[in-house]
Amino acid sequence: MTKPRVLVLRALGLGDLLTAVPALRALRRHLPGHEIVLAAPERLTEPAAATGLVDHLLPASAPGRAVPAELAWDGPPPDLAVDLHGNGPQSHLLLQRLRPRRLFAYAHPQLPGISGPVWQADEHERERWCRLLAWYGIDADPAELRIPPPTTHSPALGAIVVHPGADAAARRWPEERFAAVARELHRGGHEVVVTAGGGEEALARFVAAEAGLPSAAVLGGAGDVPFDQLAALVARARCVVVGDTGLAHLATALGTPSVVLFGPVAPRLWGPPAEPRHRALWHPGTDVSARPGDAHGRRPDERLLRITVDEVVEAVRGLPEPETDPSYERGRAAQGPLPLPENS
Repeated sequence: MTKPRVLVLRALGLGDLLTAVPALRALRRHLPGHEIVLAAPERLTEPAAATGLVDHLLPASAPGRAVPAELAWDGPPPDLAVDLHGNGPQSHLLLQRLRPRRLFAYAHPQLPGISGPVWQADEHERERWCRLLAWYGIDADPAELRIPPPTTHSPALGAIVVHPGADAAARRWPEERFAAVARELHRGGHEVVVTAGGGEEALARFVAAEAGLPSAAVLGGAGDVPFDQLAALVARARCVVVGDTGLAHLATALGTPSVVLFGPVAPRLWGPPAEPRHRALWHPGTDVSARPGDAHGRRPDERLLRITVDEVVEAVRGLPEPETDPSYERGRAAQGPLPLPENS
């Protein structure tokens, strides 16, 4: 007999997927006999599988954070459709066209037929989607955000990972400052690697060169680092230094200590949990609203620029040691050191 299917719409980025993990976990627990299908960009196939909460990815994407024009859904209508993409109405209508037996979504004045909860703009993403499910009677805990550790060996066990890139300039701390942080940590005896997404190779190589790191310390750039390698690197890192990007959420999901730099958007909306292993740096000044700046702006946000190199270095030094993975460490010791991969 074919399993009933749940279609979850979240056609966004890596960080968006990882902030939805608590909600996906709640759906999996509440509907163990259902197949969970995630409508998301095809590049998230591996990350979605790595959560252990998604059975199948239905490729779906649109420019920026827009709603896909259509979904290539086949077969009978979903038993349940869940809108984790936004507050509608476009995302709601996209799912309604599939004629699901049930639809979970936030209420919207243009769609009076959906009697969901009221959207709250000033709410953390993890809490937002758990509250949606709770309104429909599904227990969901925003703290259940962890994903299983990867089995792949890390290319730089115990290194500090510096990730200078971001989708928008408003959330991109100056490259000279990232280089200064990497240089100071390297001089202090830490192994430092610089990661880069596709198209960020020049940025990463500048940071590595200015920091006095070998060229092999740059991972990615010409293309994204393969997700299994990236997850293994982050999971077994000393810590991650990063802006408000997907890699910050990956560190959170894997329990890796992190220092995350915020500017136009407050950490209370997208930041890591308030735990000693994570430090969210933010200097809002007199404007303490949730979104004092433009997250997609073309120049570094003034709040981001208030964060200093010394502040970041001290935050790194104050982090606790990362959690240990004894089974991994035994296998790693048996294998011996792994060289950093060369970039072509």
